[in-house]
Amino acid sequence: MGRLPTPTITDPNVLVGTETGDDAAIYRVDERVALVLTNDFFAPIVDDPFDYGQIAAANALSDVYAVGGKPITALNIAAFPRELGPDVIAKILEGGQKKAEEAGILIIGGHTVDDQEPKYGLAVTGIVTPGEQITNANAQSGDVLILTKAIGSGFITTAGKAGTAPVDSIATAVESMATLNKGAAEAMIEVGVNSATDVTGFGLLGHLSQMAKASGVSATVRWSDIPLLPGALDLARAGSVSGGTSRNMEELEGLAILEDGVSEFEFMVLADAQTSGGMLISVPEERSKELIKNLVANHTLYSEVIGSITDGGTPGIVTIEK
Repeated sequence: MGRLPTPTITDPNVLVGTETGDDAAIYRVDERVALVLTNDFFAPIVDDPFDYGQIAAANALSDVYAVGGKPITALNIAAFPRELGPDVIAKILEGGQKKAEEAGILIIGGHTVDDQEPKYGLAVTGIVTPGEQITNANAQSGDVLILTKAIGSGFITTAGKAGTAPVDSIATAVESMATLNKGAAEAMIEVGVNSATDVTGFGLLGHLSQMAKASGVSATVRWSDIPLLPGALDLARAGSVSGGTSRNMEELEGLAILEDGVSEFEFMVLADAQTSGGMLISVPEERSKELIKNLVANHTLYSEVIGSITDGGTPGIVTIEK
């Protein structure tokens, strides 16, 4: 991306573009409606085709939820080898359809190409009222950070590909990844929060650092408060670490500050590349209890306070406390 010319976007209707690396683009149609635009697709991370379809769709929808938008339609994006067979392909698409129905949206088309490696996802269109969007660029000093899903899916799916992950760990990870962030989004919209992002490929630390940099602040997280998927730590210790996690650690060099007692292993866990992770929400402390109450009422998997936003220092710095 660094080799591409940086586009100069002067259209005032572009409310969120590429500048802050936010979760979705937002384009104002009129004073009442803005479009939320995103797409996401990837190769299989689990063996079951139906589960794969669910996870890929939930992951794509998450970008709309992260900016406070309401998804309305989607298009399938698919690449399948001919030898995969119609039954497997149908199961993948059925998984995506199930999540679309759960989100209350229609999949109204799509595009498929012949490719040796299967890939699937969605291009999602949503709506939001202009001025009411939630971005990753407005976290405020003193905010509390709340996470709505446990982390560690990267270790589990990497082990799953190698055939070394316990069945129960895979099942729990699939349940987490296939869970929509719809309830979390509705909770934060009702309460009113300063900033949010979903936790995906850059890992918890990467997405938090990106939020802090875009907001001109720094952040602190507490290792002891981070929710972890069952079995993730054992698999990480056994070496089931993805290339994406290793790259995340490299990108965080100079941005992640490890306080006394925090190990390189714990840093690696916090950098684990996630798929269809939870919402990371930055909310004023005085509204945090109300937000947690709403998250619980909306049946989110977790509603854990994991840290806070701080002022001063280099924007984007994340300090890890024990």
